[in-house]
Amino acid sequence: MCVAAISILYMPTNRTILHVDMDAFFTSVEQRDRPELRGKPVVVGAPPDKRGVVAAASYEARKFGIHSAMPSRTAFRLCPQAVFLRGDHAKYDRESERVMTILRQFTPLVEQVSVDEAYLDVTASLRLLGTGEQIAREIKRRIHEATGLTASVGVAPNMFLAKLASDMRKPDGLMMITDLNKLDLLRPLPIGRIAGIGKKTEPVFHDLGIHTVGDLQRFPIETLRAKFGVWADEVKARAMGEDDRPVESCSEVKSISNETTFDEDMSELGMLERVVRELADEVGRRLRAEGVRARTVQLKLRWANFTTLTRRATLPEATDDEGRIAAVALQLMRVELKEPRPVRLIGVGGQNLLRSPRQLELLDRSSNRRDDLNRVADAVRAKFGAKKLRRGGEL
Repeated sequence: MCVAAISILYMPTNRTILHVDMDAFFTSVEQRDRPELRGKPVVVGAPPDKRGVVAAASYEARKFGIHSAMPSRTAFRLCPQAVFLRGDHAKYDRESERVMTILRQFTPLVEQVSVDEAYLDVTASLRLLGTGEQIAREIKRRIHEATGLTASVGVAPNMFLAKLASDMRKPDGLMMITDLNKLDLLRPLPIGRIAGIGKKTEPVFHDLGIHTVGDLQRFPIETLRAKFGVWADEVKARAMGEDDRPVESCSEVKSISNETTFDEDMSELGMLERVVRELADEVGRRLRAEGVRARTVQLKLRWANFTTLTRRATLPEATDDEGRIAAVALQLMRVELKEPRPVRLIGVGGQNLLRSPRQLELLDRSSNRRDDLNRVADAVRAKFGAKKLRRGGEL
């Protein structure tokens, strides 16, 4: 049995989670290897005379307003003296593996979420290695000793708070959040500090009179549900400092997603809704083929300027039904597209996958009928092709 499966079956109520995030990783590697770049604004990504975006910016470059996913031409206008590098991703991967090897010395429960970022569940390591803070300090020391690079670490009882803590102490920082101080710490923060609330969604909260996390803590959940649907419960939980996601280090599939890039930017809502349903159909089929159900639905949008955002909603019950996945994804999309806006890419995914079968709904025969219908549809598509069977709403 893999360790992720164990973490689902047994999750201690008092966990110690670490979020380790390397500081300006790509550019820090370049500045380490090229001393003449130290102290200068450095951008890794497309050159400013080409169409492309910034992959990473040094802290010196960030002072000019440069950030990842920004078009390189815009970055050059903000800081013409910046040094633009194509980057060496093979080198970054090697450094990433050195860092992850260090993290695995402290616990087998390491969930790498990007090349320079990981969560650790060190709950079972405390008796042997010391407190969460002591473990975090030792991790920072070993990373710097082995790579010459710095990392910021957040220590908290769950993943959301651990990441928030590491973000609040960058660069080269360490911060602890506990169950005792989490509400007081969260209360004055702007609402945008909650993961998933971006520049488009934030004004919607402001219209409701919600400007700080404290405002959201006090706001009635019923009103939130009427406005945001299934996403409301997740946002409210984060405002209260709650997050029950387990750290998963299993090599099994952790998410299933499908996306498409348009030949020309698309802003027509009806067409975008149709694409979402088609993507959800494929996600549902792949979930059933893997024998898993998704607890979280994710929507991905990339605008014409290459800015990318993701929105997630956690369901009360895991599902592999494409109709349910599409309905949630459409809710998330409509919040972001209250006004038409050109979309370059759109994606739908399922996360927080559970392999255990769903209990049959004795009082909800429609759910059982949907399961039967989905299995028949999968068989028809397998025999005649995916395009031969479509939902009536797509026609």
